[in-house]
Parts: sequence; structure tokens; C-alpha cells
Amino acid sequence: MFDVLEVAAARGRPIATADTRTLEVAGALGALFPEGGLRRGATVEVTPAAGGGVSLALALVASATAGGWAAAVGLPSLGLLAAAELGVRLERLALVPRPGERWAAVAAALLDGVDLLLLGLPGRVRAADARRLAARARERGVVLVALAADERSPAPAWPEPPDLRLSVSGAEWGGLGVGHGRLRSRRLEVIASGRRAASRPRCCTLWLPGPGSVTPAPADVAAAGTGVGAATSLAG
Repeated sequence: MFDVLEVAAARGRPIATADTRTLEVAGALGALFPEGGLRRGATVEVTPAAGGGVSLALALVASATAGGWAAAVGLPSLGLLAAAELGVRLERLALVPRPGERWAAVAAALLDGVDLLLLGLPGRVRAADARRLAARARERGVVLVALAADERSPAPAWPEPPDLRLSVSGAEWGGLGVGHGRLRSRRLEVIASGRRAASRPRCCTLWLPGPGSVTPAPADVAAAGTGVGAATSLAG
């Protein structure tokens, strides 16, 4: 684990203002974001992990590793084959599957050397830890993606209001025929909401993975009320 941290620290990005820079998110997923991508320094909560949340988070990691670096902390069951199929460049992804009780310190160290940090939340998170990590992400211009395990929990997994929240409202596997075939992709209905420019919720339906990348779901299978490709606003 500490070898990974030393590599990240060696990259040592300079402190930069996050407001003027965006991490590009290619394909249909980018339509969910007001700026066509993720503002560097933003905190993003993805919920829930089950039912498509991990695939959605990995699609964001894929965008980061297209030309930069990413890290995943606290996700011991993360499937690397699935990540690769979603476009993640594994040679640009640092892994700390089991950071233990020092998970917050490990995450803070990695924020010094990556463009996006995917954080599997260890149950409830102390507000002080969340504030410190969010502040460090803003300072270093890193997108912090917090993956919440269960959106039904009475206490929020990420205790601070995130800049952007991505929620999977519906998921359906594709690829199986009548008694034959294999699971090839998952259709997700995704809602994006948040603060400032993201205060008006947007929704779209996506295939993860699609043929080669994240792609909009066909109109004949899209759920009623969701966008196809380009995100649609849910506000009046």
C-alpha cells in the first residue's frame, strides 16, 4: 500500500484553482453535467453501489484514465475485467483495496497524485473527515467520487453536501436470450442533481458498457420520462 502512496506523492501535482478546469467526460454520460464534464475539485456522490452504482462510478474513472490518473480506495471486490470493459486504463489506476482504519489518511495522500479518486465509503463517515477530504480535493483540483453503499440508510453515507449526486433509479441487464446467452451490458437510468449549476436535476438512460463506450439506450427500451442520449431536465 505504501508503495502506491509513494508513487502518487512523487507525481506531486501543483496546487491549482479548480474553478476554471474541467475533467472531460466523453459520450452520453457527459450530457448529465452542466459543463459537459466534471469540474476539477468537485465532490461527487454515487448511490447506491448495488444496482449499477459501481459501473457508473467506473465510467467516470474511465474518463479520468483516458489521459490522466485515478485511484480506487476501499473497494476490495472491484472487478478489474469489468473496469477494463468500461474503458478504464488499468495501467493508470492505483488500487488500495483494504486501507483499514487509516482510510482517510490514505485517501488524502492519493489526492496529491491523481486526477480522480474513487472512494468506497466504510459505512458512516465522520463529518470532519469528509470536510478535510473535500477541502483537499478542491485545493488539488481532484475529482473526489464517493461511492455510497446503500441510499436507504437513515444517515447519509457522505455527511457533507456533495457538489453533484448521481443516483441510479433503475437498472436492467441485457444479453440474455430465452434460456441462453450471457450478460453483456446494463441499462441504467441515472439522475444527476447537486448545487449551483447542477441544482436542476437531469436524467438520462445509458448502456454500461455500450459498444466500445458508454452509449445512450435505444428509444424503444428507454423508460418513460427519461432522456435518450442527451440528458433531460426533471424540473419544470
